[in-house]
Amino acid sequence: MPNPTSGHPDSLGPVTSGVPKKIRTPRVAKSKFDAVTKAGVVATAAPADAQFSFNLKPADIAKHLNRFVIGQREAKKVLSVALCDHFQHVRMTLEGQAAPFYQKQNVLLLGPTGVGKTHLIRSAAELIGVPFVKADATKFSETGYVGGDVDDLVRDLVRRAGGDVKKAEHGIIYLDEVDKLATRGDGGGRDVSGRGVQTNLLKLMEDGDVPVVSPNDMTGQLQTAMSSMRGAGGVQPETINTRHILFIVSGAFSGIDKLVWQRLGSKNKQSLDQLIAQTSTADLISYGLEPEFIGRLPVRVACHGLDTDDLFNVLRKSESSLIHQYERAFAAYGIKCEFKDDGLRRLAELAADEKTGARGLMTICERVFRDLKFQLPSSRVKKFAVTDKLVASPELTLKQLLKSRR
Repeated sequence: MPNPTSGHPDSLGPVTSGVPKKIRTPRVAKSKFDAVTKAGVVATAAPADAQFSFNLKPADIAKHLNRFVIGQREAKKVLSVALCDHFQHVRMTLEGQAAPFYQKQNVLLLGPTGVGKTHLIRSAAELIGVPFVKADATKFSETGYVGGDVDDLVRDLVRRAGGDVKKAEHGIIYLDEVDKLATRGDGGGRDVSGRGVQTNLLKLMEDGDVPVVSPNDMTGQLQTAMSSMRGAGGVQPETINTRHILFIVSGAFSGIDKLVWQRLGSKNKQSLDQLIAQTSTADLISYGLEPEFIGRLPVRVACHGLDTDDLFNVLRKSESSLIHQYERAFAAYGIKCEFKDDGLRRLAELAADEKTGARGLMTICERVFRDLKFQLPSSRVKKFAVTDKLVASPELTLKQLLKSRR
C-alpha cells in the first residue's frame, strides 16, 4: 500500500494488479539454434530464417521493474508500453507482417540524478533478453574531433551479442547525460561539437547501416579478412542495420524547470517535479537540443525525485537493495548484520540530505559502516543490529560492541 506520509502517494503503489506472480515462459519448439534467454523471449542465433519471439505484455514488464526500482510509477508505465510496442513490431516484421510506415518509439527520460533511470532500462533489458549497451553522451565528439564515435555504440551491441549481428539488431542502446549535448547560446551548454554529435545520432536512431568493424580498426579489419579466407564461423554481415534497435536517452536537464516556469507564467507555483513533467518540445529546443534530434524521441516521461519515504523503501523493499551488499560483506567474516526499520529510516533521512537520490545511500552507508567494517572482522563480535542508535553514533556503538565481547 502507498505510504500516506510520502510526498508521492502513488509512487509506491502497484501498477500491475491482476498480473500473475510468476511470469511463465511459453512453450516453444526448440531446435539446435534456439537459445531461451529470459522469460517470454527466444533469441535466435545463426540461421537467417529463425524467428525472434516476444510474448510479454506491458503489465509483465512493469511488475518486473517493481521488484528492483521503487517509485517512478508513470515512468514504468510509459517505458513498459514503449518496449512492448517496439518488440511486438520487431516480432511481427520478422514474421512477414511488414509495417512500412511504422515510426520507432525511441524514449527520452528526464529527471534528477539517482532516481533510477539507468536501473529501469537495465532491468527491462535483462527481462526481455536482448543485448543492452549503456554509454554517456559526454564521451562522444563530432566526426573529425578527438573522442568516441557514435557508431561504436552499435558495434558494442554486436560484442554484447557474442558477435551475433542478427541478435544485436534487436538490442537496446541507452545514452545517458544527453542533456550535455545541448548547445545553449548563454554559455551554459556544450560547444558546437555537441550539435555534431546530435546530427551523427540521427541516422542511427531511425534506419542506418553501420560497419561491423570500424574503418579505423586495422586489427579488426585484418581479423575479419582472415576469418573470411578460412571460412570460419559462417559468413557474417558486413554491416548492422539500426532499424529495429531501440534508443533510450536520458538526462537530468538541470535548469529546464525555469524554462517551463517561464512558459507557463511567472505566477505558476508548481513543484520541481511537476514542472519537469510538463516539459515540451519547445522547452527542449530552447534548452539547446536540435529539433531533428528531439523529433526522433517521441516517447517522453519525467522521473520524480526521491524523498525520505522513497529512499526508505529502496533500502527495505528493492531486491537490489544496498543492504544486501553490507549483509554479504559482514557474512564473509562470519558476522550477522541485521537491519532494523528505525536504522533504515535514519539512513534514508541522512541520504535525503545529500540531494543525490539513491546514490546518497551509498555515501551515507560507507560513512556509517567504515569503522565497523575495519574492526569487527578482527574481533569476537558475531552479530550486531543496525539501529537508529548505531547510525546516529557509529563510533560509540562500535566501542560498546567491542567491550561486550572481550
